[in-house]
Amino acid sequence: MEALSAFDVATVHEAYGRRGLMDPAIRPIADGLTLCGPAVTSLNAPGDNLMVHAALDVCRPGDVLVVSTTEPSIHGMVGELVATQARARGIVGIVLDAGVRDVAELRAMGFPAWARTISALGTAKSAPGWVNVPVRCGGLTVTPGDAVLAGYDGVVVVARDDLGSVLLAAAARTAREEGLRERYAGGESSMDVNDLRSILERLGVEYEAGYTEDP
Repeated sequence: MEALSAFDVATVHEAYGRRGLMDPAIRPIADGLTLCGPAVTSLNAPGDNLMVHAALDVCRPGDVLVVSTTEPSIHGMVGELVATQARARGIVGIVLDAGVRDVAELRAMGFPAWARTISALGTAKSAPGWVNVPVRCGGLTVTPGDAVLAGYDGVVVVARDDLGSVLLAAAARTAREEGLRERYAGGESSMDVNDLRSILERLGVEYEAGYTEDP
């Protein structure tokens, strides 16, 4: 997890073969926060967060709580009191395919949370559900123990068995981008650096008559 946290979401997504990215509707409630850790999952009935509390009880320091529902829900499944308990237990953040509330308090706490919506709609605590089973969250299947990385660009999930290869690919991609950054800063064109002119030619794209490369 420490190695993964060194990379941003976009880099990991690309290194993973452009896989693992959640629906961009799953958004951070505050700017400037990130999270990275193994997933503990909570599957709840719509409008009921009993299994969120059950999941909190089994989370360990460093975990990310991933919350989903059996049917679409806009209820505020997590608020300030849940976040307070989560922080005390060392949970690094929560990702919800549902709603979050008490946003002012969560922002003041600096608690990392990504959610589909913000909603004051309350929840019951009376329906059974599941903890640490595969869940659908943000259009992805998240399995307990998967690596979850969230930041400005969204949320990416990497299967535990794929983490080693993704870390190697992310490191290689980062090194390559640093080289490109230096060349672009030096004034080179991405059209030439990446041989994009030959692609345009192959696709039959032509400059209009009278075009000049001089500004």
